[in-house]
Amino acid sequence: MPSKAYIASAGFTKVGDRWADSLLDLAVEAATSALRRTPKVKPQQIFVGNMFSAFGAAQEHLGALLASALGMSGIPAVKVESACASGASAFNVAYSLVRSGALDSAMVVGVEKMRDLEPEEVSQALALAESAEYTQFVGATFAALNGLVARHYMERYDVSRDELSAIPVMDHANAVTADHAQFRKAITPDVVSRSSMVADPLRLYDCAPVGDGAAALLLVNDRAAAGASPGGMAEVLGGQIATDEFSVYEREDMLDFRATREAFKKAMAQAGLSARKLGFVEVHDAFSVVGALSLESMGFSKRGEGAKDANEGKYGMESELPINTFGGLKARGHPVGATGVYQLAEAYIQLTGEAGKNQVEDADFCATQNIGGVDTTSAVHVLGRAG
Repeated sequence: MPSKAYIASAGFTKVGDRWADSLLDLAVEAATSALRRTPKVKPQQIFVGNMFSAFGAAQEHLGALLASALGMSGIPAVKVESACASGASAFNVAYSLVRSGALDSAMVVGVEKMRDLEPEEVSQALALAESAEYTQFVGATFAALNGLVARHYMERYDVSRDELSAIPVMDHANAVTADHAQFRKAITPDVVSRSSMVADPLRLYDCAPVGDGAAALLLVNDRAAAGASPGGMAEVLGGQIATDEFSVYEREDMLDFRATREAFKKAMAQAGLSARKLGFVEVHDAFSVVGALSLESMGFSKRGEGAKDANEGKYGMESELPINTFGGLKARGHPVGATGVYQLAEAYIQLTGEAGKNQVEDADFCATQNIGGVDTTSAVHVLGRAG
């Protein structure tokens, strides 16, 4: 019979320019922070979420590398890759094994070192999430694909520039009081609309920044939970991954985030919850349009109204359903392979009452959504207060 699975601890670095630190330094910092909170629990396996360490840091074999650095050589340790959804995908593998009883405990570390690369190199690295034979071959960048989606979204649903800017503006407002966020400065819609063009109609402030960071989580089941503090745990109630046609231009409707819709529906069913029970959601807003389409695909907004709803305050910190409570990808930062683990770590500290000035009051349940590609892969997890 399946056991329950819990996040027993979390650790993460501040996202930003970590010039003096290597990929391994970041991973060790986050992992050590998580392990320090639960000294009686040792992970039986390590899972590392990462997208492009070979391209950006000339390093692979991250599982064994991290295990050795932590003094844990001998235990199984592997890397999981699923583009920008690598972090949540690694978590999903660990969660499945811990919940099944195959493991009593596991550590998940998401890590990415992006700032050592030049901007054009970052663009090349992100393009690895798309087809090498087609999309990469013709030189279409990841930003360009999302720009096509954004233009189609604005024209089909009559979305204004200020409405498209609403989620980035909200993210920056939430990040002001988030110590680990990359950009802790509030912005206005005018700042977004006047920022430099990246891929029409997307401007610089529509796009998540480039940054370095790592986040770590310790997962336990019922057998290992005795070594952790009951008040310091969050239960993982459900977790699902879904995929769509590989490239966005292959789909019947590129504004339908089918992978997110399916993963969310299945994760909520697994958790046995109605979406109305969720107290907040951490949304994958790598681009402003992606945040809006994600909210629509999970059913929180009607088709074409995600950006408009955000502009009207539906998802602010004082609303019934706050999103991106520490700034989301846009302001907390988006070290791609680590992002899904950051989202889950932020959900954990919300549910354990450790979110400080960013605390969402009376939230018993939440969901996180982490995307790879243009909703090519989506990993959704549902968490609840332990006990």
